[in-house]
Amino acid sequence: MNISDVAKRTGLPVKTIRYYEDIGLIAPARSGNGYRSFSDSDIHKLAFLGRARSLGFGIDACRGLLRLYNDKSRASADVKKLAQEHLAEIDQKLSELHQMRDTLSHLIETCAGNDRPDCPILADLASEC
Repeated sequence: MNISDVAKRTGLPVKTIRYYEDIGLIAPARSGNGYRSFSDSDIHKLAFLGRARSLGFGIDACRGLLRLYNDKSRASADVKKLAQEHLAEIDQKLSELHQMRDTLSHLIETCAGNDRPDCPILADLASEC
């Protein structure tokens, strides 16, 4: 199967598929003329990677997940640990986003939003931490 067919089937952009090959996440066979030839296994790996990336896993984590997926003697505890670490990262990001939102909301509330030049939003942005 060629790369454009694989892209349609997996929902991944061709550029992403090429990138995954460049960084060694997949290794499709090459025909005599140099074209990629994707196997069902390659398509499955790409779909797996697409799903993992949609859950926010980074490239290194995806590499680890693929390694665990391919290791039939793996312990599910290892997979769970990786997922728990990622969830902790998501929770940290959410906390940071909530803090940013609260700060920005407060600054917006304190700004009169009138024709006067003084603005608490700009004053806060200009203040040294």
